[in-house]
Amino acid sequence: MTLDETDALRRDADDPGRRHMFLVPPASGGRYEEAAYLVGNSLGLQPRAVRDELAAHLDDWATLGVEGHWEAHDPWLSLPQRLAVPSARLVGARPEETVVMNSLTVNLHLLMISFYRPSGTRTRIVIEDAAFPSDSYAVRSQAALHGLDPETTVVRLRPRAGEDALRTEDVVGYLRDSGDTVALLLLGGVNYLTGELVDIAAVTEAGHAAGAIVGWDLAHAAGNVELRLHDWGVDFAAWCNYKYLNSGPGAPGSAFVHARHLGDPAVRRLDGWWGNDESTRFEMAPVNRPPATADAWQVSTPQTLALAPMTSALQLFDEAGMPRLRARSVRLTSYLMDALDAVTPGRPLDVITPREPGRRGAQVSVRVGGQSAGELAKRLRFEHGVLVDSREPDVVRLAPVPLYSSYHDCWRAAAALAALC
Repeated sequence: MTLDETDALRRDADDPGRRHMFLVPPASGGRYEEAAYLVGNSLGLQPRAVRDELAAHLDDWATLGVEGHWEAHDPWLSLPQRLAVPSARLVGARPEETVVMNSLTVNLHLLMISFYRPSGTRTRIVIEDAAFPSDSYAVRSQAALHGLDPETTVVRLRPRAGEDALRTEDVVGYLRDSGDTVALLLLGGVNYLTGELVDIAAVTEAGHAAGAIVGWDLAHAAGNVELRLHDWGVDFAAWCNYKYLNSGPGAPGSAFVHARHLGDPAVRRLDGWWGNDESTRFEMAPVNRPPATADAWQVSTPQTLALAPMTSALQLFDEAGMPRLRARSVRLTSYLMDALDAVTPGRPLDVITPREPGRRGAQVSVRVGGQSAGELAKRLRFEHGVLVDSREPDVVRLAPVPLYSSYHDCWRAAAALAALC
Protein backbone atom coordinates (compact mmCIF):
# COMPACT_ATOMS: atom_id res chain seq x y z
CA MET A 1 0.00 0.00 0.00
CA THR A 2 0.99 3.64 -0.38
CA LEU A 3 1.16 5.62 2.83
CA ASP A 4 -1.73 8.01 2.16
CA GLU A 5 -3.21 10.34 4.80
CA THR A 6 -6.38 10.86 2.80
CA ASP A 7 -6.98 7.12 2.73
CA ALA A 8 -6.56 6.93 6.53
CA LEU A 9 -9.10 9.71 7.03
CA ARG A 10 -11.54 8.01 4.66
CA ARG A 11 -11.24 4.77 6.63
CA ASP A 12 -12.03 6.67 9.84
CA ALA A 13 -15.14 8.10 8.26
CA ASP A 14 -16.26 4.63 7.17
CA ASP A 15 -15.20 2.79 10.34
CA PRO A 16 -15.36 5.20 13.30
CA GLY A 17 -14.63 4.13 16.84
CA ARG A 18 -15.90 5.84 20.00
CA ARG A 19 -13.15 8.41 20.33
CA HIS A 20 -15.70 11.13 21.14
CA MET A 21 -16.43 9.33 24.43
CA PHE A 22 -12.83 9.74 25.66
CA LEU A 23 -10.47 12.56 26.57
CA VAL A 24 -7.42 12.48 24.27
CA PRO A 25 -4.23 14.24 25.48
CA PRO A 26 -3.00 17.18 23.43
CA ALA A 27 -0.05 16.54 21.16
CA SER A 28 3.36 17.46 22.60
CA GLY A 29 4.78 18.12 19.16
CA GLY A 30 4.02 17.92 15.46
CA ARG A 31 1.25 19.61 13.53
CA TYR A 32 -1.86 17.99 15.00
CA GLU A 33 -3.85 19.17 18.01
CA GLU A 34 -4.43 15.74 19.57
CA ALA A 35 -1.85 13.09 20.30
CA ALA A 36 -1.87 9.89 18.31
CA TYR A 37 -2.40 7.83 21.46
CA LEU A 38 -1.10 4.30 20.88
CA VAL A 39 -0.28 3.37 24.47
CA GLY A 40 -3.63 2.02 25.67
CA ASN A 41 -1.79 -1.22 26.41
CA SER A 42 -0.11 0.65 29.27
CA LEU A 43 -2.85 3.09 30.34
CA GLY A 44 -6.22 3.52 28.70
CA LEU A 45 -7.69 6.94 28.03
CA GLN A 46 -10.14 8.57 30.44
CA PRO A 47 -13.79 8.08 29.52
CA ARG A 48 -15.60 11.41 29.59
CA ALA A 49 -18.24 10.01 31.98
CA VAL A 50 -15.69 9.21 34.70
CA ARG A 51 -15.37 12.72 36.11
CA ASP A 52 -19.09 12.91 36.96
CA GLU A 53 -19.02 9.41 38.42
CA LEU A 54 -16.12 10.27 40.73
CA ALA A 55 -17.71 13.57 41.68
CA ALA A 56 -20.91 11.76 42.67
CA HIS A 57 -18.99 9.49 45.04
CA LEU A 58 -17.16 12.46 46.53
CA ASP A 59 -20.52 14.17 47.08
CA ASP A 60 -21.86 11.03 48.77
CA TRP A 61 -18.82 10.97 51.05
CA ALA A 62 -19.32 14.64 51.89
CA THR A 63 -23.04 14.37 52.64
CA LEU A 64 -23.38 10.83 53.98
CA GLY A 65 -20.06 9.97 55.57
CA VAL A 66 -19.93 6.34 56.68
CA GLU A 67 -23.57 5.81 55.72
CA GLY A 68 -22.47 5.98 52.08
CA HIS A 69 -21.57 2.31 52.40
CA TRP A 70 -25.32 1.65 52.32
CA GLU A 71 -26.93 4.86 51.05
CA ALA A 72 -24.62 6.26 48.35
CA HIS A 73 -26.05 6.55 44.82
CA ASP A 74 -23.98 3.44 44.07
CA PRO A 75 -23.62 1.94 47.58
CA TRP A 76 -20.01 1.31 48.44
CA LEU A 77 -20.54 -1.90 50.34
CA SER A 78 -21.71 -3.90 47.33
CA LEU A 79 -19.90 -2.01 44.55
CA PRO A 80 -17.36 -4.82 43.90
CA GLN A 81 -20.15 -7.37 43.45
CA ARG A 82 -21.94 -5.13 40.96
CA LEU A 83 -18.74 -4.54 39.01
CA ALA A 84 -18.13 -8.30 38.90
CA VAL A 85 -21.19 -8.73 36.66
CA PRO A 86 -19.95 -6.74 33.62
CA SER A 87 -16.42 -7.98 34.32
CA ALA A 88 -17.65 -11.55 34.04
CA ARG A 89 -19.37 -10.81 30.73
CA LEU A 90 -16.15 -9.32 29.42
CA VAL A 91 -14.08 -12.46 30.08
CA GLY A 92 -16.71 -15.13 29.46
CA ALA A 93 -17.23 -16.06 33.08
CA ARG A 94 -20.06 -16.35 35.57
CA PRO A 95 -20.48 -13.52 38.09
CA GLU A 96 -19.83 -15.88 41.00
CA GLU A 97 -16.49 -16.84 39.39
CA THR A 98 -15.36 -13.21 39.17
CA VAL A 99 -14.12 -10.78 41.79
CA VAL A 100 -12.79 -7.21 41.59
CA MET A 101 -10.03 -6.63 44.14
CA ASN A 102 -6.42 -5.66 44.85
CA SER A 103 -4.00 -5.38 41.94
CA LEU A 104 -2.69 -7.82 39.36
CA THR A 105 0.40 -9.30 41.03
CA VAL A 106 -1.25 -9.37 44.47
CA ASN A 107 -4.09 -11.36 42.93
CA LEU A 108 -1.68 -13.73 41.19
CA HIS A 109 0.02 -14.40 44.51
CA LEU A 110 -3.30 -15.02 46.28
CA LEU A 111 -4.35 -17.41 43.52
CA MET A 112 -1.04 -19.24 43.45
CA ILE A 113 -1.29 -19.79 47.21
CA SER A 114 -4.45 -21.71 46.33
CA PHE A 115 -3.44 -23.44 43.12
CA TYR A 116 0.32 -24.00 43.11
CA ARG A 117 0.60 -27.33 44.91
CA PRO A 118 4.00 -28.92 44.23
CA SER A 119 4.17 -32.59 45.14
CA GLY A 120 6.73 -35.28 44.48
CA THR A 121 8.26 -34.78 41.04
CA ARG A 122 5.42 -32.47 39.93
CA THR A 123 6.89 -29.16 41.05
CA ARG A 124 7.59 -27.05 37.97
CA ILE A 125 6.02 -23.71 37.14
CA VAL A 126 6.01 -23.01 33.39
CA ILE A 127 5.99 -19.44 32.05
CA GLU A 128 7.02 -17.85 28.77
CA ASP A 129 10.56 -16.48 28.56
CA ALA A 130 9.16 -13.06 27.58
CA ALA A 131 6.79 -12.96 30.56
CA PHE A 132 6.22 -9.60 32.17
CA PRO A 133 8.93 -9.22 34.85
CA SER A 134 6.44 -9.06 37.71
CA ASP A 135 5.13 -12.51 36.73
CA SER A 136 8.67 -13.85 36.73
CA TYR A 137 9.34 -12.45 40.18
CA ALA A 138 6.02 -13.79 41.48
CA VAL A 139 6.52 -17.38 40.34
CA ARG A 140 10.12 -17.47 41.54
CA SER A 141 9.05 -16.30 44.97
CA GLN A 142 6.25 -18.87 45.04
CA ALA A 143 8.77 -21.62 44.30
CA ALA A 144 11.05 -20.33 47.07
CA LEU A 145 8.09 -20.16 49.44
CA HIS A 146 7.76 -23.93 49.04
CA GLY A 147 11.46 -24.46 49.71
CA LEU A 148 12.25 -25.09 46.02
CA ASP A 149 15.07 -23.67 43.91
CA PRO A 150 13.58 -21.12 41.47
CA GLU A 151 16.40 -21.75 38.99
CA THR A 152 15.30 -25.34 38.44
CA THR A 153 11.61 -25.05 39.35
CA VAL A 154 10.65 -22.24 36.99
CA VAL A 155 10.75 -23.27 33.32
CA ARG A 156 10.87 -20.47 30.75
CA LEU A 157 9.60 -21.50 27.33
CA ARG A 158 11.43 -19.74 24.50
CA PRO A 159 10.45 -19.17 20.87
CA ARG A 160 12.16 -21.13 18.15
CA ALA A 161 15.52 -19.89 16.94
CA GLY A 162 15.07 -16.83 14.75
CA GLU A 163 11.48 -16.25 15.91
CA ASP A 164 10.06 -13.76 18.40
CA ALA A 165 6.69 -15.30 19.31
CA LEU A 166 6.15 -18.55 21.21
CA ARG A 167 4.09 -20.95 19.13
CA THR A 168 1.08 -22.65 20.69
CA GLU A 169 2.16 -26.01 19.27
CA ASP A 170 5.49 -25.69 21.09
CA VAL A 171 3.76 -25.08 24.43
CA VAL A 172 1.49 -28.05 23.77
CA GLY A 173 4.49 -30.14 22.79
CA TYR A 174 6.33 -29.32 26.00
CA LEU A 175 3.29 -30.28 28.06
CA ARG A 176 2.94 -33.52 26.13
CA ASP A 177 6.59 -34.46 26.67
CA SER A 178 7.27 -33.09 30.16
CA GLY A 179 3.84 -32.39 31.61
CA ASP A 180 4.20 -34.95 34.40
CA THR A 181 6.68 -32.57 36.08
CA VAL A 182 4.46 -29.47 35.77
CA ALA A 183 2.40 -28.33 38.75
CA LEU A 184 1.39 -24.95 37.30
CA LEU A 185 1.29 -23.37 33.87
CA LEU A 186 1.01 -19.56 34.01
CA LEU A 187 1.17 -17.70 30.71
CA GLY A 188 0.12 -14.29 29.45
CA GLY A 189 -2.99 -14.48 27.28
CA VAL A 190 -1.52 -11.75 25.08
CA ASN A 191 2.22 -11.34 25.43
CA TYR A 192 3.10 -7.87 26.67
CA LEU A 193 6.24 -7.59 24.51
CA THR A 194 5.25 -9.06 21.15
CA GLY A 195 1.46 -8.66 21.23
CA GLU A 196 1.04 -12.37 20.45
CA LEU A 197 -2.36 -13.87 21.31
CA VAL A 198 -1.97 -17.36 22.72
CA ASP A 199 -4.55 -20.05 21.94
CA ILE A 200 -5.83 -20.10 25.51
CA ALA A 201 -8.33 -22.91 24.92
CA ALA A 202 -5.79 -25.27 23.33
CA VAL A 203 -3.08 -24.61 25.91
CA THR A 204 -5.52 -25.00 28.80
CA GLU A 205 -6.70 -28.32 27.42
CA ALA A 206 -3.12 -29.53 26.98
CA GLY A 207 -2.20 -28.44 30.50
CA HIS A 208 -5.11 -30.30 32.01
CA ALA A 209 -4.33 -33.40 29.95
CA ALA A 210 -0.85 -33.29 31.49
CA GLY A 211 -2.32 -33.06 34.99
CA ALA A 212 -1.30 -29.45 35.61
CA ILE A 213 -3.20 -26.46 36.95
CA VAL A 214 -3.56 -23.76 34.29
CA GLY A 215 -3.71 -20.06 35.15
CA TRP A 216 -3.56 -16.96 32.95
CA ASP A 217 -2.30 -13.42 33.28
CA LEU A 218 -4.85 -11.51 31.20
CA ALA A 219 -3.44 -8.01 31.74
CA HIS A 220 -3.09 -7.54 27.97
CA ALA A 221 -6.05 -9.73 26.99
CA ALA A 222 -9.03 -8.47 29.02
CA GLY A 223 -10.87 -5.87 26.97
CA ASN A 224 -8.59 -6.66 24.02
CA VAL A 225 -9.73 -10.05 22.71
CA GLU A 226 -12.77 -12.27 23.15
CA LEU A 227 -12.46 -14.62 26.11
CA ARG A 228 -14.50 -17.60 27.34
CA LEU A 229 -12.79 -18.53 30.58
CA HIS A 230 -15.60 -20.69 31.98
CA ASP A 231 -16.15 -22.68 28.79
CA TRP A 232 -12.42 -23.17 28.26
CA GLY A 233 -12.10 -24.60 31.78
CA VAL A 234 -9.36 -22.19 32.90
CA ASP A 235 -8.52 -22.84 36.56
CA PHE A 236 -7.80 -19.23 37.46
CA ALA A 237 -6.91 -15.90 35.91
CA ALA A 238 -6.10 -12.35 36.93
CA TRP A 239 -6.04 -9.06 35.07
CA CYS A 240 -5.73 -5.33 35.58
CA ASN A 241 -8.35 -2.75 34.66
CA TYR A 242 -6.22 0.27 33.74
CA LYS A 243 -4.98 -0.81 30.31
CA TYR A 244 -7.61 -1.71 27.70
CA LEU A 245 -10.34 -1.37 30.33
CA ASN A 246 -9.72 2.37 30.86
CA SER A 247 -10.43 2.46 34.59
CA GLY A 248 -7.66 4.86 35.57
CA PRO A 249 -4.03 4.73 36.72
CA GLY A 250 -3.50 2.04 39.35
CA ALA A 251 -7.11 0.86 39.10
CA PRO A 252 -7.92 -2.28 41.12
CA GLY A 253 -7.50 -5.65 39.42
CA SER A 254 -9.87 -8.55 38.89
CA ALA A 255 -9.66 -12.29 39.24
CA PHE A 256 -11.43 -15.44 38.04
CA VAL A 257 -11.73 -18.82 39.76
CA HIS A 258 -13.53 -21.59 37.89
CA ALA A 259 -16.81 -22.78 39.38
CA ARG A 260 -15.46 -26.28 39.99
CA HIS A 261 -13.07 -24.87 42.60
CA LEU A 262 -15.58 -22.68 44.43
CA GLY A 263 -16.53 -24.02 47.81
CA ASP A 264 -13.99 -26.85 47.55
CA PRO A 265 -12.61 -27.35 51.09
CA ALA A 266 -9.36 -28.70 49.64
CA VAL A 267 -8.58 -25.32 48.08
CA ARG A 268 -6.62 -23.27 50.60
CA ARG A 269 -6.58 -19.48 50.71
CA LEU A 270 -5.13 -16.56 52.63
CA ASP A 271 -8.16 -15.18 54.44
CA GLY A 272 -9.15 -11.68 55.41
CA TRP A 273 -12.35 -10.21 56.79
CA TRP A 274 -13.79 -9.17 53.42
CA GLY A 275 -13.65 -12.81 52.34
CA ASN A 276 -16.44 -13.59 54.77
CA ASP A 277 -19.91 -14.28 53.44
CA GLU A 278 -21.60 -10.90 53.05
CA SER A 279 -24.50 -11.93 55.28
CA THR A 280 -22.20 -12.68 58.23
CA ARG A 281 -19.26 -10.31 57.60
CA PHE A 282 -20.30 -7.79 60.22
CA GLU A 283 -20.84 -10.35 62.95
CA MET A 284 -17.09 -9.99 63.53
CA ALA A 285 -16.70 -13.68 64.33
CA PRO A 286 -13.16 -14.96 64.96
CA VAL A 287 -13.49 -17.72 62.33
CA ASN A 288 -13.98 -16.93 58.65
CA ARG A 289 -17.09 -18.23 56.88
CA PRO A 290 -16.33 -17.74 53.18
CA PRO A 291 -18.98 -17.87 50.47
CA ALA A 292 -18.81 -20.46 47.69
CA THR A 293 -17.85 -17.74 45.18
CA ALA A 294 -14.72 -15.95 44.05
CA ASP A 295 -15.52 -13.34 46.71
CA ALA A 296 -13.90 -15.75 49.18
CA TRP A 297 -10.49 -14.64 47.83
CA GLN A 298 -11.08 -11.06 48.96
CA VAL A 299 -8.88 -10.01 51.84
CA SER A 300 -9.33 -6.32 52.53
CA THR A 301 -11.95 -3.59 52.33
CA PRO A 302 -12.49 -2.47 48.71
CA GLN A 303 -11.03 0.86 47.52
CA THR A 304 -14.25 2.62 46.59
CA LEU A 305 -12.83 5.75 44.97
CA ALA A 306 -10.47 3.62 42.88
CA LEU A 307 -13.34 1.33 41.85
CA ALA A 308 -15.67 4.18 40.85
CA PRO A 309 -14.30 4.77 37.31
CA MET A 310 -14.91 1.12 36.43
CA THR A 311 -18.66 1.67 36.31
CA SER A 312 -18.45 4.02 33.33
CA ALA A 313 -15.52 2.20 31.72
CA LEU A 314 -17.12 -1.24 31.72
CA GLN A 315 -20.41 0.14 30.45
CA LEU A 316 -18.64 1.10 27.22
CA PHE A 317 -17.79 -2.54 26.58
CA ASP A 318 -21.34 -3.66 27.21
CA GLU A 319 -22.56 -1.07 24.73
CA ALA A 320 -20.01 -1.84 22.03
CA GLY A 321 -19.71 -5.63 22.47
CA MET A 322 -16.40 -7.48 22.33
CA PRO A 323 -17.10 -9.22 18.97
CA ARG A 324 -17.53 -5.85 17.27
CA LEU A 325 -14.51 -4.38 19.03
CA ARG A 326 -12.36 -7.37 18.18
CA ALA A 327 -13.31 -7.11 14.51
CA ARG A 328 -12.35 -3.42 14.44
CA SER A 329 -9.11 -4.25 16.27
CA VAL A 330 -8.12 -6.69 13.52
CA ARG A 331 -8.86 -4.04 10.89
CA LEU A 332 -6.77 -1.43 12.71
CA THR A 333 -3.76 -3.67 13.29
CA SER A 334 -3.92 -4.96 9.71
CA TYR A 335 -3.90 -1.39 8.42
CA LEU A 336 -1.03 -0.48 10.77
CA MET A 337 1.02 -3.46 9.60
CA ASP A 338 0.42 -2.51 5.96
CA ALA A 339 1.42 1.08 6.72
CA LEU A 340 4.60 -0.10 8.42
CA ASP A 341 5.37 -2.41 5.50
CA ALA A 342 5.18 0.64 3.25
CA VAL A 343 7.97 2.39 5.16
CA THR A 344 10.21 -0.44 6.40
CA PRO A 345 12.16 -1.13 3.16
CA GLY A 346 15.60 0.39 3.61
CA ARG A 347 14.95 1.24 7.27
CA PRO A 348 16.01 -0.65 10.44
CA LEU A 349 12.43 -1.58 11.37
CA ASP A 350 11.14 -5.11 11.89
CA VAL A 351 7.60 -6.02 12.95
CA ILE A 352 7.83 -8.85 15.51
CA THR A 353 4.09 -9.31 16.14
CA PRO A 354 2.55 -12.34 14.37
CA ARG A 355 1.00 -11.49 11.01
CA GLU A 356 -1.96 -13.84 11.37
CA PRO A 357 -4.91 -11.89 12.88
CA GLY A 358 -5.82 -14.82 15.13
CA ARG A 359 -2.36 -14.73 16.70
CA ARG A 360 -2.28 -11.08 17.77
CA GLY A 361 -4.17 -8.66 19.98
CA ALA A 362 -4.51 -4.90 19.59
CA GLN A 363 -0.76 -4.35 19.46
CA VAL A 364 1.99 -4.20 16.86
CA SER A 365 5.54 -4.37 18.20
CA VAL A 366 8.44 -3.11 16.12
CA ARG A 367 12.12 -3.83 16.65
CA VAL A 368 14.18 -0.76 15.82
CA GLY A 369 17.86 -0.75 14.95
CA GLY A 370 20.53 1.83 15.46
CA GLN A 371 18.96 3.72 18.36
CA SER A 372 17.47 3.25 21.81
CA ALA A 373 13.77 2.40 21.81
CA GLY A 374 13.25 4.81 24.71
CA GLU A 375 14.96 7.67 22.90
CA LEU A 376 12.96 6.95 19.75
CA ALA A 377 9.71 7.00 21.76
CA LYS A 378 10.63 10.44 23.13
CA ARG A 379 11.29 11.78 19.64
CA LEU A 380 8.02 10.35 18.36
CA ARG A 381 6.20 12.17 21.14
CA PHE A 382 7.94 15.54 21.13
CA GLU A 383 8.61 15.87 17.42
CA HIS A 384 5.47 14.24 15.99
CA GLY A 385 2.88 14.03 18.78
CA VAL A 386 2.80 10.21 18.57
CA LEU A 387 2.68 8.37 21.90
CA VAL A 388 4.09 4.84 21.81
CA ASP A 389 5.47 2.52 24.44
CA SER A 390 9.11 1.41 24.52
CA ARG A 391 10.75 -1.68 25.91
CA GLU A 392 14.51 -1.52 26.03
CA PRO A 393 16.70 -2.13 24.32
CA ASP A 394 15.04 -2.08 20.92
CA VAL A 395 11.24 -2.60 20.86
CA VAL A 396 8.51 0.02 20.49
CA ARG A 397 4.91 -1.09 21.01
CA LEU A 398 2.01 0.49 19.16
CA ALA A 399 -1.47 -0.35 20.45
CA PRO A 400 -4.41 0.86 18.32
CA VAL A 401 -7.27 0.39 20.79
CA PRO A 402 -10.53 -0.27 18.93
CA LEU A 403 -12.68 1.83 21.27
CA TYR A 404 -10.88 5.09 20.53
CA SER A 405 -7.87 4.73 18.22
CA SER A 406 -8.12 5.83 14.60
CA TYR A 407 -6.63 4.85 11.28
CA HIS A 408 -5.16 8.33 11.23
CA ASP A 409 -3.32 7.54 14.49
CA CYS A 410 -1.81 4.52 12.77
CA TRP A 411 -0.91 6.57 9.70
CA ARG A 412 0.79 9.18 11.88
CA ALA A 413 2.83 6.51 13.67
CA ALA A 414 4.06 4.95 10.44
CA ALA A 415 4.86 8.35 8.90
CA ALA A 416 6.72 9.45 12.05
CA LEU A 417 8.79 6.25 12.16
CA ALA A 418 9.66 6.78 8.51
CA ALA A 419 10.85 10.30 9.30
CA LEU A 420 12.97 9.27 12.30
CA CYS A 421 14.49 5.94 11.21
